[in-house]
Amino acid sequence: MEEHMPAPNGSNSVAAGPGTRLRELGIVMPAPPSPLGAYVESSRAGNLLFLSGTLPIVNRHLAISGRLGERLTVKEGQEAARMASLNALAAAEEHLGNLDRLKKLVKLTVLMATTEQFTEHAQVADGASNLFAQAFGAESGHVRLVYGVQSLPLGAAVVVDVIFEIKSKT
Repeated sequence: MEEHMPAPNGSNSVAAGPGTRLRELGIVMPAPPSPLGAYVESSRAGNLLFLSGTLPIVNRHLAISGRLGERLTVKEGQEAARMASLNALAAAEEHLGNLDRLKKLVKLTVLMATTEQFTEHAQVADGASNLFAQAFGAESGHVRLVYGVQSLPLGAAVVVDVIFEIKSKT
């Protein structure tokens, strides 16, 4: 009889999916976001799930607005990136029905409203990357692009854009 070792996250499941990992960490998914215009929140192409940019919205209200380097700190930017990432996961869950159908995060793009002098983009984006590492495991890795812009929808501090790979049906 084969003995199964606990997964690195302490779970007894050998290959816990992102939904299971987040539940084990006590992270609750927010309500999925709604489009702000004439588009859909998610679109699947083969085994890839593309999501529209997500904002740091909590209870259907923008939680963190403003520009980094002006009135927002790196820590506040990290929290905004984390919130926006949770909303991306909520959109994926709504599309797929279950986050455990996700295999990995392929690409993460983090846009942030910044002053011209702001240079700590990578640290802000870590707020998103760290959440995805919790969901998919630190060893899963993802590519990332981060950059500062003059303004974002609704005056948001951060927008997160993701591409996920969906598990093949077995």
